[in-house]
Amino acid sequence: MPLLEDSVGVEDLVLLEPLGQESLLKNLQIRYEKNEIYTYIGNVVISVNPYQQLPIYGPEFIAKYRDYTFYELKPHIYALANVAYQSLKDQERDQCILITGESGAGKTEASKLVMSYVAAVCGKGEQVNSVKEQLLQSNPVLEAFGNAKTIRNNNSSRFGKYMDIEFDFKGCPLGGVITNYLLEKSRVVKQLKRERNFHIFYQLLAGADAQLLKALKLERETSLYAYLNWEASRVDGMDDASNFRAVQSAMTVIGFSDEEIRQVLEVTALVLKLGNVELSDEFQANSILASGIHDGRGVQEIGELVGLSSEELERALHSRTVETTKEKVVTALTIIQAQYARDALAKNIYSRLFNWIVHRINESIKVGAGEKKKVMGVLDIYGFEILQDNSFEQFVINYCNEKLQQVFIEMTLKEEQEEYKREGIPWTKVEYFDNSIICDLIEHNQRGILAMLDEECLRPGVVSDSTFLAKLNQLFSQHEHYESKVTQNAQHQYDHTMGLSCFRICHYAGKVTYNVTSFIDKNNDLLYRDLSQAMWKAQHPLLQSLFPEGDPKQVSLKRPPTAGAQFKNSVAILMKNLYSKNPNYIRCIKPNEHQQHGQFSSELVANQALYLGLLENVRVRRAGYAYRQGYGPFLERYRMLSRSTWPHWKEGAREGVEKIIGELSVASEELAFGKTKIFIRNPKTLFYVEEQRRLRLQQLATLIQKTYRGWRCRTSYQLMRKSQILISSWFRGNMQKKRYGKVRASVLLIQAFVRGWKVRKNYRKYFRSGAAHTLADFIYRSITQKFLLGLKNSLPSITILDNKWPTAPYKCFDAANQELRRLFHQWKCKKFRDQLSPEQVQVLKEKLCASELFKGKKASYPQSVPVQFRGDYIGLQGNPKLQKLKGGEKGPVLMAETVKKVNRGNGKTSSRILLLTKEHVILTDAKKSQAKAVIGLDSVAEVSVTSLSDGLFSLHLTEMSSMGSKGDFLLISDHVVELLTKMYRAVLDATQRELPVTVTEKFSVRFKESSVAVKVIQGPGGGGNSKLSCKKKGSHGLEVTVK
Repeated sequence: MPLLEDSVGVEDLVLLEPLGQESLLKNLQIRYEKNEIYTYIGNVVISVNPYQQLPIYGPEFIAKYRDYTFYELKPHIYALANVAYQSLKDQERDQCILITGESGAGKTEASKLVMSYVAAVCGKGEQVNSVKEQLLQSNPVLEAFGNAKTIRNNNSSRFGKYMDIEFDFKGCPLGGVITNYLLEKSRVVKQLKRERNFHIFYQLLAGADAQLLKALKLERETSLYAYLNWEASRVDGMDDASNFRAVQSAMTVIGFSDEEIRQVLEVTALVLKLGNVELSDEFQANSILASGIHDGRGVQEIGELVGLSSEELERALHSRTVETTKEKVVTALTIIQAQYARDALAKNIYSRLFNWIVHRINESIKVGAGEKKKVMGVLDIYGFEILQDNSFEQFVINYCNEKLQQVFIEMTLKEEQEEYKREGIPWTKVEYFDNSIICDLIEHNQRGILAMLDEECLRPGVVSDSTFLAKLNQLFSQHEHYESKVTQNAQHQYDHTMGLSCFRICHYAGKVTYNVTSFIDKNNDLLYRDLSQAMWKAQHPLLQSLFPEGDPKQVSLKRPPTAGAQFKNSVAILMKNLYSKNPNYIRCIKPNEHQQHGQFSSELVANQALYLGLLENVRVRRAGYAYRQGYGPFLERYRMLSRSTWPHWKEGAREGVEKIIGELSVASEELAFGKTKIFIRNPKTLFYVEEQRRLRLQQLATLIQKTYRGWRCRTSYQLMRKSQILISSWFRGNMQKKRYGKVRASVLLIQAFVRGWKVRKNYRKYFRSGAAHTLADFIYRSITQKFLLGLKNSLPSITILDNKWPTAPYKCFDAANQELRRLFHQWKCKKFRDQLSPEQVQVLKEKLCASELFKGKKASYPQSVPVQFRGDYIGLQGNPKLQKLKGGEKGPVLMAETVKKVNRGNGKTSSRILLLTKEHVILTDAKKSQAKAVIGLDSVAEVSVTSLSDGLFSLHLTEMSSMGSKGDFLLISDHVVELLTKMYRAVLDATQRELPVTVTEKFSVRFKESSVAVKVIQGPGGGGNSKLSCKKKGSHGLEVTVK
């Protein structure tokens, strides 16, 4: 595994010299300017957003990184995804990939690349491809409803997402579960300048056709809607219309029905139209200031859209019902309160709609509870945020990042040190900041900031953001990571950047000042009960399901959990999930604030490197050992490097590793032998070992090739030598045969001349002695000629059944006469066959087959010979109702008749209709016309039939067939010879095997897990139309009497 010669800068920061903040940033900048956006810190991937499409993705690169280990190729996100997937598949270790970074750093794209890589390398198949497509298509749907354009990023995720992808034991995806965190629902009603609302609103207005817009009571112009920032309605490089069509297609692929898609769009349109509901000041009869609807048209359209009374919605928007256990009080809302209620309703509707979409996607991609599975989690969550004005949203986002940093600390830094201690390796302690004190400051159950916020929200009396801040100042006045104006004054410090309504937390990434304004309201996240009840009354299934608390039967006076408490619980569940898996890290960095490729802001990147703790991670890697592996796997991979361990090593794994290292001459300070693992300090040493392995593999490959080529040449030579010997022997034999033929011909010629000379010499002497033979020959020829001419004139008729034939006039012609009779009969048969139609030929073939099967074996066979085989004895062709019994079977019905099925348990019979097709035997209920059994011809192992004149027979089925578990079938047919003949021919055509037909009076019939012995006897008065009487004999016997 050599270092790549064309590498730019240092690919692994563990090898960076000298190590410092400046050199780290310089190395990242050099690589970024050469479009090398990925860099390693050990097994951590740093990704710098290029803000352009680079030619380093796709099937070619996926195949490339799939076949190599982590360090063999240039740093790439595919390498980390491959390590995670292979560990999941081969080592059965659940994995999680933590993708962190600021907004605009490329976290969402990184998660897409990970998912696309896993989808490409896992198994194939129709079901697997369907699951992969559903997992991939969840991205455009969640991006449409959860992403928006911000100042920093045109496609910023305004929610956190954690996806568990679940695999089977083969590494094929089965499904997944998506968890969303803290949707930025305040964006629904208000956006900053040059920012947009969520994408779906603009996509709906741009991509919906005129008919859909009319049905949703919407106009295409974005400036008509108060909740949309019309100044930033378009985004460069983003086609809202085509994206809307892509979202619709993705929802269909995931499994949304057309009705569900329509309802989702109706609820989305409802949110838009709520923003256009204008409120105005009004006075009640008692001169108390109240609010009202300025123009009722908007409320009326909303009511028509979701099936809600406009009066009900108006009443809920400008009044509030306060209910206690004793009384109910209706209070009019001022215009400010009414506007708050309207916006709160819009935010709640959209937030609940988003949660419903996530739940609906989970329903489509979830895995059955009984299936054994492996899990790979992908976390794409908002990065650390420090804005000019930081509020409740930034507070909980940074709290989540503190927890993720804690995971990184405990699972990477501490894990590193603890592993060295377990293995007995000397360790130089690396000092690092443990942020658990900050996490406790925020999340402590009794004395944490979130606990104080919940306590203040639930406290009776006057509650405000200032009382909450006062409580924090009192509780954390001595805390080293908490600051406020009050604590600074107590310590005689002056900071003009600290406001009176602010507090500051010293996070691991730096100090962040939070403004407590609206902390109480945002944490309460209250929605007036009147609005929930109004939404529940809507005649809209989806909208009604979003507000279950509006059901009067489920009214509860208990306050719902606060937003902070819900988020804290979600983070706790996420942390528990992450701790149970093997972590893999992708650190995303944003190179500049302008989203321009090629620009690298060192100051901006330096801040992010500080947030992400990159330098501390490098120091830990450099202080310890960059590579460690168990002795067993190390020996298995590198045993070919030593002649002592190759090809077999019978001693301990550690001794084998020491043998290998000793022969490689690696410096002792570069290695450490733990209790169960070998540790290699410098990656260069590992590269050297891999390079030696590569060279050794080439040598072994050459040896294998040499051995194979030698064997192939020897085999080819031996084959050629054998062929040459064979050719030579044939050639010599042929030459000798030709020579012998010439000699023999010459000898015969000489002998002929000699014999001719002798005959001519003695011809005159013996002439009269041959006259008798000549005369006899002449007489014989004359008699023969007369016999043949007489036979010609007395030939019998050409009727096939006419067996008459003239007798020979002389006994010497008996053999010839019989041969001529046979030839004449064959000629008549051929002439008869030539006149037959294909259907007649088929009938005769069936008759011939019946003769071969039953002639001389079955008593009823002679009666079947003159009877034509009809096949259909129930009028199947003229009865459409009976034709339905055939079901979806293709091809003609070979046999259709009514049979009787003998109950193997008690001997009673029941009527059944039997259909024989080219592939199945179908038994149906004669009364209900329902299929009782469908038996494949390949499942029929044997047929047993008696030699008597009855119609009893048994179908013996194979035990492996689907019907075989129920046992064999015992049936009675009035046309048993025809039925079994057709079945024999159908089995032969379908399976290319002959069906065994056993003629016996005793046979065994399988019945579930036991067998029944059937004995057939001839009763008195047998013959003619025989009747059968079945009688049970014991638990395993059945006696059938033929009467």
